[in-house]
Amino acid sequence: MRRTSLALTLIAPAAIAAEMPIRGVTLSSAGIAQIERAGEVAANAPVVFRAPLGDVDDLLRSLMILDPAGRVEGLSLPARDLLNEAFRGLPLRPTDFENRASLLNALRGQEAEAAGARGRIATAAETEAGLTLSLIAPRGLLSVQLKAGDEVTLTDPALAARVARAAEALAAARSDDERRIEIRLRSDRARQVAVIYIAGAPLWKPSYRLMAPALGATGGQARLMGWAVVENASGSDWEGVRISLVSDEAAAFHQPIFEPITVPRPELPVRIAEAIRVTPDTGPQPMAAAAAPMMAPPPAPAPMARSAMRAEAAPAPAPLAVNVAAEAAAGRVAFTLEQPVTIRSGQTANLPFLDLNLPAERLWWVQDLAATRPLHALRFRNTSNHVLPDGLVTVYGGPDTPSFLGDAELRALSPGDQRLIAFARDRDLRISSQSSSRDDITRITPRRGFVTIESKHIEETAVAIDPRNARGVMVIDLPRRPGATPRFPVAAEGEFGLRHETQLDAAPKTIRLGFERDQRQDVALWDQGLGDPNLLQPAQFDLEASVRRIPGGPGSVERLQEILARTGPAVPGREALAATIASLQQIRILLDAARLAAREARSADQALIRARQAVEDRTGGEQQAARQRLNAASREAEAKGAASSRAFEVWQRAVIALLQQGE
Repeated sequence: MRRTSLALTLIAPAAIAAEMPIRGVTLSSAGIAQIERAGEVAANAPVVFRAPLGDVDDLLRSLMILDPAGRVEGLSLPARDLLNEAFRGLPLRPTDFENRASLLNALRGQEAEAAGARGRIATAAETEAGLTLSLIAPRGLLSVQLKAGDEVTLTDPALAARVARAAEALAAARSDDERRIEIRLRSDRARQVAVIYIAGAPLWKPSYRLMAPALGATGGQARLMGWAVVENASGSDWEGVRISLVSDEAAAFHQPIFEPITVPRPELPVRIAEAIRVTPDTGPQPMAAAAAPMMAPPPAPAPMARSAMRAEAAPAPAPLAVNVAAEAAAGRVAFTLEQPVTIRSGQTANLPFLDLNLPAERLWWVQDLAATRPLHALRFRNTSNHVLPDGLVTVYGGPDTPSFLGDAELRALSPGDQRLIAFARDRDLRISSQSSSRDDITRITPRRGFVTIESKHIEETAVAIDPRNARGVMVIDLPRRPGATPRFPVAAEGEFGLRHETQLDAAPKTIRLGFERDQRQDVALWDQGLGDPNLLQPAQFDLEASVRRIPGGPGSVERLQEILARTGPAVPGREALAATIASLQQIRILLDAARLAAREARSADQALIRARQAVEDRTGGEQQAARQRLNAASREAEAKGAASSRAFEVWQRAVIALLQQGE
């Protein structure tokens, strides 16, 4: 096949530097990875490696160069919008590189040399004989037939270099999901250099295998084996890499630092000189009065003297390159694998990182008292120096051959802490529960106008347990009750609430789990809405309308009697309450007498009204008899009214005396 080359640059490309390999990876539970690349770098040679496009933001903001003898001059990489930047200002488009004829046609008008002829490119076309190129020369149009190996050279070296860069960008765009990073270093000798940066990474996922001791065994040990699922999504192979696993809660942010960001600016309009309007002259006119003398023009100002300016020497710019000292990477490493690991890009590995024995015991765990069967659980303490991160635990049992018992969830466990994990439900042991509540009166205090009742509200759950001849520890979790105090021993507190433990010894057992809350109730002996009892007047106060709100009325005695019936004989203030009840019973007798007297007074008043009406309705002898009956009714009404007032005052004095008793 015949080929025609297009010479675009006069400078041979530099040799491609080898990529600096990855030597260490620290995976964090924050979803990031600390990548460490290291290797020997020759004098004045750059550090080169590839990075996924999605990692460039993190790389640019976190890159650290550990160079003991060199200076960092800077970092460069292709732009995010690689093609648009490479083709900006060129008479080319990426589609023009489909073949040589389309590329030359896109360069029409540019000066070129081919087969000894020189001119500006007019057209290019593929024929059976090869590529036919038409050039516009000063003396006319030239047609050049290019043979195999003939070159077309652009005479403008700057344009040729830009076209070459566009071709390079087009090739790089075919793998647009990564960028080539080049770090320029200056040094006079070869040395070891390390590059550290942060990149987003899949979470490393721990999982555990646990060999549990037998139920009821004392001094048991659990063997805990941890494995980590690690995914290499860095875009580079990990060859003999040191892997570290960090379990922490580090803050991790992302910032689009590689994305070109333009700041919007307010637009300032172009100032245009105002149009000049001139009124046309119409010639001199006769003056009505003498004109004022013309003022002499002011003298022209003297030219401003230019002040002598003394140029000060500008400070020398700071060097772009700075010395970098190697430091230990920050962060607490929880687990570091002893042997280097090889994981190809895109592969997943499951790596063991932990194997230790922990003190543990099997027990029963009740999280919900409504359940009829408890959970099988394991309690163990982290006696290692590492935080055990969140993970799924596969629990095995059996003295010889491991047998699957169940799965459990382990939440992060700090050194020295203990944790419960449940892995199954017991099918033999049975539990049942029943709840009740009561109020126990603890103190009664008479006060002026009140009786204060202090009591403890007790809510209790009775839990019946049938262990079916099994022995061991049962742990019961109960939710907290704000303001209430537990009436049972509390072994621990946490997000689970309150934890109680009990020992089961093969026999049925009932435990009571209660909470108590202090209560106070003020029982009013007088309704404050009725006003001051000292100011009550029999004529204005209706006993019948207010009978359920006053001392001695219905319910006033019975309510306190019910409280007295629930009060134990040794409760302080019980005798004072009994005395208050006795006073109220006497007040009720007086109230009944006052109500009866008030009814009789009202009846006498009604009879007096009828007698007056009878006097008005009769005449003669009948009127005289009616007047006699009126006089008798008037005396009766006056006597009944006085008796009613006396009965009311007797009741009122007894009420006032009652209200003045107490603290």
